[in-house]
Amino acid sequence: MEILLVLGVLVVGVAIFAVGVYNSLIVLKNKVDEGWADIDTQLKRRWDLIPNMVETVKGYAKHEDKVFVQVTEARSQAMQAKTPDEHAKAENMLTSTLKSLFAVAENYPELKANQNFMDLQATLRDVEEHIQMSRRYYNGTVRDFNTKLQVFPNNIVAGILGFKDREFFEIDDKEKENVKVSFKEEAPAAPAPEAPKAPEAPAAPAAPEAPKEEPKAEEPKPEAPAPEEPPAEEEKPE
Repeated sequence: MEILLVLGVLVVGVAIFAVGVYNSLIVLKNKVDEGWADIDTQLKRRWDLIPNMVETVKGYAKHEDKVFVQVTEARSQAMQAKTPDEHAKAENMLTSTLKSLFAVAENYPELKANQNFMDLQATLRDVEEHIQMSRRYYNGTVRDFNTKLQVFPNNIVAGILGFKDREFFEIDDKEKENVKVSFKEEAPAAPAPEAPKAPEAPAAPAAPEAPKEEPKAEEPKPEAPAPEEPPAEEEKPE
């Protein structure tokens, strides 16, 4: 009787543990699926932009047929990919061909100034940033899911329940950095700041000028007295 009771407790304990592992794996699996759905949405936005970009460049460089064919074929292969690994390889190839497309556009100033082409560049840049953010989230959830799946004794329960490791989505960052999506003219480099000049020694103060003597007003000379007339002689009586 006691043996049956112990066995019953063990069975209940294993069942509770298995349910806990299953629920945690389901939560992580849903996060992985959510992350991949976001990546898939951004990749589709990227694929939708490419035909417009090819047509815009073709309007200025019709003779670059080889580049246009390569971009179109790479886009088609990317759309046919199924697994994250297949998508990663196809996207790396597509990125390489886009680099060639932008290299062609570099030779046409009128194209670089085309408003439609500038808008496509801005949208592509925004899509690339969202792909990078979605990829980081997805790979993080895949790492957590695979770790939970592989540790003992979770791996036993996961194997029985049919869970399998998920693939990471790896894109060659070096290739993606080489895709030039902006043709804005670079601002001229700022001139190097000149070394501060040593302050000049203050000039010695000028010696004060001697006060100028004001010319004195000439005093009026005294007029010479007029000569007195001699007195008239008195007449003597006869």
